Amino acid sequence: MSRKLSWGILGTGNIAGKFAGALRNSKTGVLAAVASRAQTSADKFADQFGAERRYGNYEALLADADVEAIYIAMPHPMHAEWAIKAADAHKHVLCEKPIGLNHAEAMAIIEAAHRNDVFLMEAFMYRCHPQTTKLVDLLRQEAIGQVRLIQATFSFHCSFDPESRLLNNELGGGGILDVGCYCTSMVRLVAGVAAGREFAEPIELTGCGHIGAQSRVDEWAVATMRFEGGILAQLATGVQLQQDNVVRIFGSEGRIELPSPWLPSVEGGTTKILVYGKGQDQPQEIVVDSAAGLYSIEADLVAQNLEKRQAPSPAMTWDDTLGNMRTLDLWRESIGLTYDAEKPEAQLLPLNKRPLTPRSGHNMKYGQIPGVDKPVSRLVMGADNQKAMPHAAVMFDDFFERGGNCFDTAWIYAGGVCQRLLGQWVKNRGIRDQVVIIDKGAHTPWCTPEGMARQLAESLERLQTDYVDIYMLHRDNLDVGVDEFIEALNDQHQAGRIRSFGASNWTLERFAAANGYARAKGLIGFAALSNNFSLARMVAPPWDDCLASSDGEWRRWLTETQTPLMSWSSQARGFFAGRARPDDHSDPELVRCWYSDDNFQRLARAVELSEKRKVLPINIALAYVLCQPFPTFSLIGPRTLAETRSSMPALDVELTPQELAWLNLENQQR
Repeated sequence: MSRKLSWGILGTGNIAGKFAGALRNSKTGVLAAVASRAQTSADKFADQFGAERRYGNYEALLADADVEAIYIAMPHPMHAEWAIKAADAHKHVLCEKPIGLNHAEAMAIIEAAHRNDVFLMEAFMYRCHPQTTKLVDLLRQEAIGQVRLIQATFSFHCSFDPESRLLNNELGGGGILDVGCYCTSMVRLVAGVAAGREFAEPIELTGCGHIGAQSRVDEWAVATMRFEGGILAQLATGVQLQQDNVVRIFGSEGRIELPSPWLPSVEGGTTKILVYGKGQDQPQEIVVDSAAGLYSIEADLVAQNLEKRQAPSPAMTWDDTLGNMRTLDLWRESIGLTYDAEKPEAQLLPLNKRPLTPRSGHNMKYGQIPGVDKPVSRLVMGADNQKAMPHAAVMFDDFFERGGNCFDTAWIYAGGVCQRLLGQWVKNRGIRDQVVIIDKGAHTPWCTPEGMARQLAESLERLQTDYVDIYMLHRDNLDVGVDEFIEALNDQHQAGRIRSFGASNWTLERFAAANGYARAKGLIGFAALSNNFSLARMVAPPWDDCLASSDGEWRRWLTETQTPLMSWSSQARGFFAGRARPDDHSDPELVRCWYSDDNFQRLARAVELSEKRKVLPINIALAYVLCQPFPTFSLIGPRTLAETRSSMPALDVELTPQELAWLNLENQQR
């Protein structure tokens, strides 16, 4: 770089001082500003490290137009808020490890960097050092044969201070997040390189730890992991336990030892990798020289990769960070450690600590459902796979910010966990009058008017609301007359517990008969249908008693009656997301439900049209649902923010009747 990168540091603690000192020896960066919560701290730090400007609050530094990159150096629970705010201020971000408290926070930070097109890296400085690059080279050369076992330890014994960040639940304390994250990142790197990849994810993890009665954090902990290829790993960490902080890698032809894996040549100089051949007592010493210090290398790596928005492996890429945070979540879960900040009732605001509002310029489209006095987003977020509040809140916040206001849940999902999380999120955000909640009940074997009433009452309690906007019978029961269901649903409507209602997985004949009865009796009928509808033909139902409405008879009836359709599995459960290939049977459910010659023809046409429209095939498949000549709403079930983001371009894809017919193999020309 001809001009040095202008850095701002948020925080004035020990790690901030190390980075500020390293910037003095950086080839590419200069310290321009520092911010603290107290002006006196900012002044003292700026005087010590030569910062031009000093701020008594973090927002003021982010508003500094001359600052280009931000180093996040506060305690763990503050990382997400300020990394997101820094990205939203269009600053490049280097965030101290761990990047957040959990995988959900990591997703939100990465999504903010993607949305604002800025550089982001998690600050595992050892990953930037030439020692780690040399280790990767040795593993690729199979210097010790096939990797079989990895041992990684990072722990220390700090003085017991329950107010310190290391031993304080409110500050995300404990060994796993503070230094155990180094161990997980190392074993995932080694296992990945051994398998010919940049990193690997454990397929099994078992943890054990001691949670202090006063600190309520893991004071010491261990874990074992299993990776593909038979690679095992043993990890140990702690903040109240002194151990040998080394990494050992055992292979079929020897072993490698890193005496200083985490802080190699902090001020520059040499470090060693020890390679023991098979049966050898004396190692080959591989000396790694570094002219620059550890943190200077890290800062320079950021500056050198700004245009790419990520640094290359073995530095922490975004996907590597996500995998590492997911592994840390599993480790904490295995020992029963949850932070107070992660509990459902604690998350009153989004991670950026600002009131939840839709982003300006979003592309969400809306429709109407009879009986619902709000516009309904054409994409509907499935509240069915979120099992913990951090994940649910991040997914729901992002969807709402994208303009989505409709959420689909059901009495049967996860024994009520999903409903409780959705209800708590709505309550926390104070947005009940802004969202449309779809609830489903009367699932087999309780598909009766009495079962429906009982489940609806329980759903309302879980959701912490007096009513649901749209209530769907989750299944049908041919032993119950349509008149009984319509009468019972009208009773619930009159009582104010439901504003509108419909049916899911009902046949055309039963659905039409129910509405015919309602008309004849002057009652309210079904306002919407929720069967499967997708470009791919449902070969077999994913669950018992599930029905699709994609055939010609259904489409003609829906067009004629203009009945709103709220389609589940509208993207065929990933069939159009690159997971489906005729020779790939790794996902038995995908094969059973969606594999057929005609569906692969539809996939080929979706791919062809996606290339012309410059979108993904899943966007074409979703647009097929949204562009029908009758009202449609697509239920989507993303598990990550990236999956939500990948769905959004479909809203801007307009398909002609000819293209719809061509995609569905009804003609040969589009």
